[in-house]
Amino acid sequence: MSIALQAWVSGRVQGVWFRQGTAEQAATLGVHGWVRNLPDGRVEAWLEGEELAVRGLARWLEQGPPKAAVTGVQVQEQAPQGYTDFEVRR
Repeated sequence: MSIALQAWVSGRVQGVWFRQGTAEQAATLGVHGWVRNLPDGRVEAWLEGEELAVRGLARWLEQGPPKAAVTGVQVQEQAPQGYTDFEVRR
């Protein structure tokens, strides 16, 4: 079953390879969507694909890459949009 989650990650998550790390994890898990930095210092991600893979990537967001310091993750279920790849947005 395909699901989609939109996530907002707070903490020290910009300038620590968070977007690239998310993209690498997405490729490993077969998750589609995108990730981007927000002007307020958070990272936003759209995760879409098989439920176990999407939820696994959402769990990874709670820690992120080694240099990140995640203080919170907000997740909201969404309707899948049909993404076929994963993009790091600027």
